[in-house]
Amino acid sequence: RITKHRVETHNIRIDHFGFLEDGTFKQRYLVNNEHWDQKGGPILFYTGNEGDITWFCNNTGFMWDVAEDLGAMLVFAEHRYYGESLPFGQDSYSDTKHLNYLTSEQALADFAVLIRELKRKVLGAQESPVIAIGGSYGGMLSAWLRMKYPNVVVGALAASAPIWQFPDMVPCGDFYKIVTQDFARSGLNCDVNIRRSWKAIDNISATDDGLQWLSGEFSLCSPLKKTDLDGFKAWLQETWVNLAMVDYPYEANFLQPLPRWPIQVVCKHLSFDPSSVSDYQLLGGISEAARVYYNYTGNCPCLNTSSTATGNLGFIGWYYQACTEMVMPLCTDGVQDMFEPQDWNFQAFSDECNSLFGVRPRADWAATVYGGLDIASHSNIIFSNGGLDPWSSGGVTRNISDSVVAIVIPDGAHHLDLRYNNEYDPHTVLSARIQEVEYFKLWITQARKLQIPG
Repeated sequence: RITKHRVETHNIRIDHFGFLEDGTFKQRYLVNNEHWDQKGGPILFYTGNEGDITWFCNNTGFMWDVAEDLGAMLVFAEHRYYGESLPFGQDSYSDTKHLNYLTSEQALADFAVLIRELKRKVLGAQESPVIAIGGSYGGMLSAWLRMKYPNVVVGALAASAPIWQFPDMVPCGDFYKIVTQDFARSGLNCDVNIRRSWKAIDNISATDDGLQWLSGEFSLCSPLKKTDLDGFKAWLQETWVNLAMVDYPYEANFLQPLPRWPIQVVCKHLSFDPSSVSDYQLLGGISEAARVYYNYTGNCPCLNTSSTATGNLGFIGWYYQACTEMVMPLCTDGVQDMFEPQDWNFQAFSDECNSLFGVRPRADWAATVYGGLDIASHSNIIFSNGGLDPWSSGGVTRNISDSVVAIVIPDGAHHLDLRYNNEYDPHTVLSARIQEVEYFKLWITQARKLQIPG
């Protein structure tokens, strides 16, 4: 849905933590105060992730659904280096020197400064309690904003936030196990046939005729060459992962336009008897399955293996963040998952980052700066996770304390709870949203009690 909001910008420092770079840039944020109680009503503050803020705003219906009940102002803040919030304009991505200020710490400082500025500037907002809300990387940021700036936000909802998907915190294979379970439960032999497809690709691509057949069968925009096979397999692997993330109970258009319960639709094409299906038959099914993701609308003349998701996400920026602080180990074994075995190789990853950006990742920094598994000293954070979402592997799925709590939505995919209420929503997500609002009201009441007169 297209939401009604005002687009605002404000000047923010390029570097909050040093004094040599003294420049500023325009950070974009979106505001809606249609339901706001101007006598100190709460502010729900969306901590923008790696993409255009308008897209996140339109996909975070939960905030719009609860604004009236809470008398809340809604603010959606764009993350530096994404959308239109570019510290160096067109030069922001030109080299590593310009990318140097793309860090989560700088982004959190942007959010904290913006909130303080809004409270100072907007009449009636001085006493407004602020609740941070975010999903995925944005959910990590909302939790971290509460941890780092408890003076600025009274609590946080961190939806599908994999704050533990860092080195030595969770097993690197759990992510792909969950993807595989989603396919296994969505149709007979579905995961088994995907596991078999990798060998079938090897067999058929061994000849030039086979390569030509594959290119035609998948309606690829550019024909496959022998050197493209690893890329082709990676594209398919990412397709299955994305489907697991957006396995929503209704038609949706988050990463791509998709039918309801899209993995069930995909698995209808993959129900072959594994003992008798030929490689050609199997890959015919795989190509139909891929079309569910890439061409549900029927408007796509050919499939492009260099693209798997919406253009609203900032791919290069996120890759740079992964190459510096956001080091998230993932691995497969081909036994407990349906993928080809691939170890997590930090050195190879570091070398790739070095050749791309001239930087090397700091594997242990996230644990140092954000606390790793040891977050019990914090308060007023809800971690919500969906049982279908592979990112729940790195999420907080158990209560840490009375006020750092977990809500698990067994039949929810990636931050389903942040989306608009829908007639097809499972009852588990409806009750999760009710719980989340109850916590919000509790935090708001607590904050009002703590306010010092004068």
